[in-house]
Amino acid sequence: MSNSQTPDNKEFSFWEHLDILRGYLIKIVVAVVVCTVVAFVFKDTLFAVVLAPKDGNFITYRLIDRLPQWAGVGNGNAASGNVELINTELSRQFMTHVKLSFYAGMLLALPFAIYLIFKFVSPALYTNERHNTTWAMAGGCLMFYVGAAVSYFIVFPFAFRFLLNYEVSGEVHNYISLQSYTGTLIALSAVMGLMFELPVLCWLLSKMGIITKNFMRKYRRHAIVVILVLAAVITPTGDPFTLLITSLPIYMLYELSIFVVRGEKD
Repeated sequence: MSNSQTPDNKEFSFWEHLDILRGYLIKIVVAVVVCTVVAFVFKDTLFAVVLAPKDGNFITYRLIDRLPQWAGVGNGNAASGNVELINTELSRQFMTHVKLSFYAGMLLALPFAIYLIFKFVSPALYTNERHNTTWAMAGGCLMFYVGAAVSYFIVFPFAFRFLLNYEVSGEVHNYISLQSYTGTLIALSAVMGLMFELPVLCWLLSKMGIITKNFMRKYRRHAIVVILVLAAVITPTGDPFTLLITSLPIYMLYELSIFVVRGEKD
């Protein structure tokens, strides 16, 4: 089998590459397992974070409550109280604990996983390519965390309160299950994290000469339609309100992407 050669003139066979990759994958799996165990052990802290948006004293609701005071149009009034979640399955709470610990483990191990992936591909890159890849991976990791934070502090609380208080009739009462609450929170956080990779993706495409700022400005209206359709597909609840508050950050990311590629030649 023929050997592959890196820009540093180091030759590795296919099986040597495969062996190196296997070693990195094992390290990533070990890191995820360790982080998952840590998250599982610190159950109270984990669920304090996960369940915080359901309570009326969550920071987002407190800030909204203070807006009328800051605007000088009222004293503010906390309209939302604490919400009691219900569980209808015998093993659901334990399985939810396991799943959330695993998701938290993946989130905590993400920087280490990205570092190992970069370490694997970097020998095959030239200096300028290595520089761009470093920024792309670091920026991608950071933007994923930012997207998850936007979902946690803005998108999910607004969607949760809106859907919780919406009634088709006074005779129908909302009882939110633990599975529905955590599932929606995780799905929205993952989706927003991925959507926040848009500026990084556009920056890479501009470096490759595929897109320019004029191209993105020219097709801005088309992008808005695509964003609305995409938000409708990825939004787990499917309601218009959540669609709106999900689409708005994505559109802002599109505008940020235009700013990111502004220095590229047309």
